[in-house]
Amino acid sequence: MLVKAGKITPDQVDEALALVKEKQETFQTALVRIGAAESEDEIANFVGKHLKIGALRLSDVELNPEVVKLIPLDIARKFKVIAVSKLHRTLLVAISDPNNIYVLDAIKFITGCTVQPVISPERAIEKAIDAFYTDAGGLSEIVKGLEDDPDLEVVSTEEGPSESDLLSAIQDKPLVKLVDSILSDAIRMGASDVHIETYEKRIRVRYRIDGDLKEMAPLPFKYRGAIVSRVKIMAELDISERRLPQDGRIKLKIAGRTVDLRVSVLPTIFGEKVVMRILDPQALKVDLTKLGFRKPDLGKFDDAIHLPFGIVLVTGPTGSGKTTTLYSALKTINTIDVNIMTAEDPVEFNFDGINQVAVKSSIGLTFAAALRSFLRQDPDIVMVGEIRDGETAEIAIRAALTGHLVFSTLHTNDAPSSINRLMDMGVPFYLVASATKLIMAQRMMRKICQSCKEEVNLTKEQVESLGVPDELLRNIRAFKGAGCAECNETGMSGRTAIFEVMPVSPAIENHILNKSSDTEIRKTALEEGMFGLRMCAVEKMKAGEVSIDEVFAVTTSI
Repeated sequence: MLVKAGKITPDQVDEALALVKEKQETFQTALVRIGAAESEDEIANFVGKHLKIGALRLSDVELNPEVVKLIPLDIARKFKVIAVSKLHRTLLVAISDPNNIYVLDAIKFITGCTVQPVISPERAIEKAIDAFYTDAGGLSEIVKGLEDDPDLEVVSTEEGPSESDLLSAIQDKPLVKLVDSILSDAIRMGASDVHIETYEKRIRVRYRIDGDLKEMAPLPFKYRGAIVSRVKIMAELDISERRLPQDGRIKLKIAGRTVDLRVSVLPTIFGEKVVMRILDPQALKVDLTKLGFRKPDLGKFDDAIHLPFGIVLVTGPTGSGKTTTLYSALKTINTIDVNIMTAEDPVEFNFDGINQVAVKSSIGLTFAAALRSFLRQDPDIVMVGEIRDGETAEIAIRAALTGHLVFSTLHTNDAPSSINRLMDMGVPFYLVASATKLIMAQRMMRKICQSCKEEVNLTKEQVESLGVPDELLRNIRAFKGAGCAECNETGMSGRTAIFEVMPVSPAIENHILNKSSDTEIRKTALEEGMFGLRMCAVEKMKAGEVSIDEVFAVTTSI
């Protein structure tokens, strides 16, 4: 229908279908990802008009929880359908695939109503299901079942339950279902991490969503040992070892797609804490144009990653998106005529055509050792997950000077301070000046929910506190999220990145050779057109992407 109407080309169909197969996502999502359509709402409107059934933006209507629950949760989730409103015996139903007449017939049979379908994007329906079913049949029901089950009990002693008690408990279906529910809920809600924490009198579960930890339903305290042991069994760890940290991996299949979980178990004074990092390929955006770059900064970064040799550094704290940026860069330059090798701790995502090595310090496979071996493997491009010591730094710099393009990360607050950080590690200043081509600092910021965005007035003190050049303060505006069902009343939805891109120009190279301070390097970089992190954040604030509170929380000064 879209091709016939001239909305998309056959080539775009092929490209989108390839993405559907690769990423296990919907055709509509794939069309938006490749830029063939602006949004899934646009596609839904087109299809709705073509089929003469109408389209509906779920964020524009207020759903009635009682009407929503007329359709059982399992059917709603499986077929991406939600009840919108009911008038007499007619039920208005939002569905992502209105051609599925079997589902519509099933809903008619279950509810006893005449079903009137409207089309809505799959993601919008999933969000509405998450918001309005409020865990029906999920964690709270499973927890209640555990508490009401007289046959399921784990005996607690001063030393903790015995291994046989734990093995017996973790084979019980309610407990298995509980842990599975925790993981599937986290993946469905787009969490990046799951924390299971044991305290003196309670066990707490938290999900990290859009960078913030959110507490979920409390779990029965008496099953703390069994819950942790169930996770250990899934990650193939030793359930009898409770005094030492352990690391493992879990591979899950959720809704037809495979998701990896990196598991870390740490002994605390009241039991073991479990943190699971969710590595979901579908949630990974490895497209430089979609990360949030300003156009001039994207151009500078793109030029640097296409150089024949040199070192490109990405800096920032843990969780600032450095790995995603480097993966995006590698995907951009991953062609059949180059040999790309990476050393990572750990390897988070697998990419076809890239030789990835997992660093294991315990057996001597350090970043430095891996990098030394790479240079005997005829590489063109090398990525070192992190420069942690002088040895790694010097090998990386020397590799960059001998005809290789090297990518790596550093833990520094901004781009200019990375220069002196390398020299503090013992790398000679003249090697740093010769090899370094570009340094980029980045941070992640929470985005305002576009469904409930509203403009706010700024005080004179707030504007002055921004501390950015006067030209950025012209026509200054600010927005915030009021909170709605779409964003679970948080006012925030999704994240974006801000970047401070500093190419090493002749003037900055001269600063390095003269061992100038970070302040002097920064001053020259700003004079040459570098946009600092605060300046990038203010631009995004004016565009209505982030709030002024987020600007102050994430950045300090220009």
